[in-house]
Amino acid sequence: METVEKPAEPANLTPRPDLEALLAAIGHPVRWRMLQALASGEVRTIAELATAGGCAYQSGVKHMVTLREAGLVVQGRGWLYQIPAHYLPNPSQPVVDYGHCLLRF
Repeated sequence: METVEKPAEPANLTPRPDLEALLAAIGHPVRWRMLQALASGEVRTIAELATAGGCAYQSGVKHMVTLREAGLVVQGRGWLYQIPAHYLPNPSQPVVDYGHCLLRF
């Protein structure tokens, strides 16, 4: 009896954040506004993101830690944050593709 091998599914080269963590992170209005500010692909400071989110600086720090731990943003030098380029299919449009969902701002 001959066995037929199923073709291998293509490997997903873009890592996807955990779905539950993603939903918990984007479910807060402040974090949603912060992601919206980052959707252009530009690097932003905590102060800029706190202003965009409508919160105090220290609160902004906590929200960005939540987004970073969920894998939605990366932190650079000097408290600079951005959405990883592989989640931004077209930097000219405010769209973020986390694999599980497509966010349009």
